Amino acid sequence: MNKRGRKKVLRSLYIELVKLQNEIIQSKLKLLVILEGRDAAGKDGTVKTIMAHLSPRETKVVALGAPSNRQEKEWYFQRFIAHLPISGEFVIFNRSWYNRAGVEKVMGFCSPEQYRNFFRDVGKFEKMLVSSGFIILKYYLDISKKEQKKRLDDRKTNPLKQWKVSQIDLVAQKHWNDYSQARNKMLKKTNFKHSPWFIVNSEEKGKAHIALISHLLGRVNYRNKKEMPAILANDRVYFASAKNRKTKLY
Repeated sequence: MNKRGRKKVLRSLYIELVKLQNEIIQSKLKLLVILEGRDAAGKDGTVKTIMAHLSPRETKVVALGAPSNRQEKEWYFQRFIAHLPISGEFVIFNRSWYNRAGVEKVMGFCSPEQYRNFFRDVGKFEKMLVSSGFIILKYYLDISKKEQKKRLDDRKTNPLKQWKVSQIDLVAQKHWNDYSQARNKMLKKTNFKHSPWFIVNSEEKGKAHIALISHLLGRVNYRNKKEMPAILANDRVYFASAKNRKTKLY
């Protein structure tokens, strides 16, 4: 698909996203999309693409920083609860409670006990949300080590991306294998039937955006839905538990 073709497809997807948002508002749905992935995997760009033509009043992005001293003393999931969608809202978490199974684990920001407790509680927490009417879609964006290095280097030299550079980014390549092990364990232990993981090959950002949005639209029912070609998502988005994966998990 060339650039012109991608623009045409994206326009169709934007129209469908607006239809979806109307359905969320009218039917008072509570849609929660969780975006996780390696540093520089394209989470920010994915959020911007999804949000491009949606109402900022009914669509919210949550990207929490480090917890405060008070929040460190709370039940781990407590600070996320305040940001969950209410009826008629679509909320995107740009990183979520799964930080504990990734960054916090690798960088030593949580204790072994806190790490174990996370896996003990997360399934129950998400099942409770689903039972209460939340629609949860979890996406993990994955890229190769070579592509990550390229993007991280670009952040350091591009004056428009300086704000993205963090201490975590600076050691991402060094801890590549540690993140891989943490990711694999997270996907294996939290790929629940009520809230499964979907892995997105985001080596090529434009294709990843189209694939993820196509997949998202396919997972939620809404009125006047136009069925998009399945091929838009099939080569880049797949179940974490799929046996015959069409894309490489880096």
